[in-house]
Amino acid sequence: MESLDIYKQFIQKILIVRVVIFQVLYKTRRKLDVKTSDVAMIGVCAALYAVVGRLTDFGVTVGGVAFWPAAVIPAIFAVLFGPWTGGVGAAIGIFIRDMLFHGDPLLSLSAGVTANFAAFFLIGYISRTNYDYKKLIMSTIIASIVITVGLLLPTIFLPTESVMFTGLSTLDSILLFVVTVIISIAIIMIVARFWHEWINYGIGSVIGAGIGSTIIAIVVWAYSQVFFSPTGYFKTPIASSFIPIIFVWTFATEIPFILLLGPPIIKACYKAYPSLKIPQKTPNRKE
Repeated sequence: MESLDIYKQFIQKILIVRVVIFQVLYKTRRKLDVKTSDVAMIGVCAALYAVVGRLTDFGVTVGGVAFWPAAVIPAIFAVLFGPWTGGVGAAIGIFIRDMLFHGDPLLSLSAGVTANFAAFFLIGYISRTNYDYKKLIMSTIIASIVITVGLLLPTIFLPTESVMFTGLSTLDSILLFVVTVIISIAIIMIVARFWHEWINYGIGSVIGAGIGSTIIAIVVWAYSQVFFSPTGYFKTPIASSFIPIIFVWTFATEIPFILLLGPPIIKACYKAYPSLKIPQKTPNRKE
């Protein structure tokens, strides 16, 4: 009976929050002259993301970051309805989920909302834009190297703290992080070779998830340095050497679901509603 009451309370909170979402979006639409369909899709995306995300995280977290297969939902909305729909829907959805999970609005706004908007906006934008994929892949590789070096600096220069906090040696942490980056680049290469029609989606997914994971890893670490207490979400500050682990965990629990589940669902939506498929835009170039 107790578990049933908890479930009922959870559903009631979801319904209340959903009403609030649509009220806020409706008022925003009137002020910004946004299409009614876009407002509706943002609301649907946010509600689905919050509910499915909370039901599928299984309470598993690393460094305060949850297991997250629900990442595929805003990725699909970003491709079908545009980057703003995916980005804003994800930002609102993750905020709702966080309020249901840890109840810390400042943490959600600083880490979850920011990272989710950036990640899924980029996925939608890159997927719907006709880029030179060879240049885009090269840019991704260069950016991956820069991010890798930046996030690994604490682990390299603080080896003792790294081992104490993570249980992994400095070499293990570096290898784990580098392997994740290499696998990401390999995924892009495979998609480019065998699923050419999804090349922009694959690249956008890796870039978006990579940027989002970087934001979460850094902001969660920074937040824990200031806002920690025996009764808070973070009991003690997170060591800087744990930043690469948070990145790897966040990225690795999102990208497989985005890449494996996204294309077949999007393809099915295109087949059922051909009008959703729009020609890819060519980025503006200066003459």
